[in-house]
Amino acid sequence: MKYRKLGKSGIKVSEIGFGTWSIALDWWTTGNKKIDDEYAIRMLKRAYDLGINFFEMADMYGSGKSEKLVAKAFKDIHNAGTNEIIYSTKWGYDMYNNKQIGHSELPQKHNDPQFLEYALEQSLQRLQTDYIDVYSQHNPKMEAIENDQIFATLDNLVKSGKIKSHGVALGPAIGWKDEGILAMTRRDITCLQTVYNILEQDPGRIFFDVANKNQVGVLVRVPDASGILTGKVNEKTVFDKNDHRSTRKKEWIVEALQKIEKIKPFADIYGWNMAQLAINFILSQKEVSVVLPTISDIEELETFAEMSNGKYLAEKDMSEIKKTYDNNFGVEDIAKLLSDF
Repeated sequence: MKYRKLGKSGIKVSEIGFGTWSIALDWWTTGNKKIDDEYAIRMLKRAYDLGINFFEMADMYGSGKSEKLVAKAFKDIHNAGTNEIIYSTKWGYDMYNNKQIGHSELPQKHNDPQFLEYALEQSLQRLQTDYIDVYSQHNPKMEAIENDQIFATLDNLVKSGKIKSHGVALGPAIGWKDEGILAMTRRDITCLQTVYNILEQDPGRIFFDVANKNQVGVLVRVPDASGILTGKVNEKTVFDKNDHRSTRKKEWIVEALQKIEKIKPFADIYGWNMAQLAINFILSQKEVSVVLPTISDIEELETFAEMSNGKYLAEKDMSEIKKTYDNNFGVEDIAKLLSDF
């Protein structure tokens, strides 16, 4: 496992992180059994054995379940203060006075400093710790990014030691360009989380430039384009009604598969499958601190962990892949692009 610094914080984080929503919710169920708590603990501990030290959570994942599971697995290691385990969790949705139904979005309270401090105390209790390494706003809207009082409170929490740093997680879908740029340029954040992958490169590339100038580490989620790039999703795939991907139209899947055929020759150059190309494409960009693949079992966990091996794409190949994306995956013939290899 390779490690990088998380923005200006200096926190050392594993290139591959563990996003814990998959062990706390049943929103990624196609072809997999529901993950019970015992198996979830095994997954977390196996991740640690493989060198993964960055565990990404949110208070609303299973109404606190992800944080409780991580605490069961790692509270003694984290509380020893050796930085072997990095706790990253999020806040902002009012799960305390509202019940989430399906995938409906809960009311947000990003502009309420009292709610911020209350939510933090609840997360600290569930994690059984005195501090959180990275505390991020969960899908904040522009009015929250513009709220000086909230960020002053977060900065004071860093000074008090209750959190080591704070960040912004954009979403829920891809986009949020203006929010991301404002957060990085006007706020003292450590990291910015966004959707980014070889099929969905915007607005990620804009974020990378801004992140580099402001020493912000980028956390990348959905690196496999909702499973398309792993080969586990095709035009015949039927998602469970609880699976968040059930909103993806079949036309999107068909188009994505056609695009994959256009970029497959780049994987062949390195002897990689598409999943390896997808992860290494992201890790080849120095602004990225952590990639957060969706992990549903130990076998997947081990496969993703192996991809952190220091084998990155050459600059020329990165340029050609980006050019292919800009040309809508097909204006230029990929075979011609590779003719000089």
